[in-house]
Amino acid sequence: MARRLIDISMPLRGGMPHWPGDPAPRFERLLDRRRGDACTLTALSMSAHTGTHVDAPLHYLRGGRSVEAMDLDGLIGPARVLEIADAAAVTVAELGRHRVRRGDRLLLKTRNSLLDSARRLANDYVALAADAAAWLAGRGVRAVGIDGLSIDRPGDDAAHLALLAAGVWIVEGLRLAGVPAGRYELLCLPLRLAADGAPARALLRAR
Repeated sequence: MARRLIDISMPLRGGMPHWPGDPAPRFERLLDRRRGDACTLTALSMSAHTGTHVDAPLHYLRGGRSVEAMDLDGLIGPARVLEIADAAAVTVAELGRHRVRRGDRLLLKTRNSLLDSARRLANDYVALAADAAAWLAGRGVRAVGIDGLSIDRPGDDAAHLALLAAGVWIVEGLRLAGVPAGRYELLCLPLRLAADGAPARALLRAR
């Protein structure tokens, strides 16, 4: 019997929550069968960092690689969902209890998963502490995902810089409510954009 796939990505739609200052996602129905058109056709307008998405080094590093130049191996394979108890930040102290190893793919489930979409954009969401990001980069992890719209606090970029400089994939906007901590197979495929980021479909399968 095939193991069930768990979709942990956000549906993309017009008017969905987005990072403050980024363009609002717009879905425009250009043609519609219900109006008698030959087909239904939608035009999309949004940031490359809308919904569940990945960040490439180009997002913060001058001369960094774009999404299509990155090795997808970091987004496909064994992964762990870590339950983060700290309500303020993901810290080195808490990560240290999870025996992080080189090559790990880590998905951080925080209290963000309990917040509604509007509150995700407030200033009280859980982000990755700067020293924790450097600690993860130093251990050679492959990918770090989080259930907030950004891995950093507003106005900060330390976590992005530490991880992207080390070639670590960053996945933001995950939907981890109802996903127990544990080991999974991760399949996260970003659109093949020659850009600093890309929307992604992220799936888990229990191991």
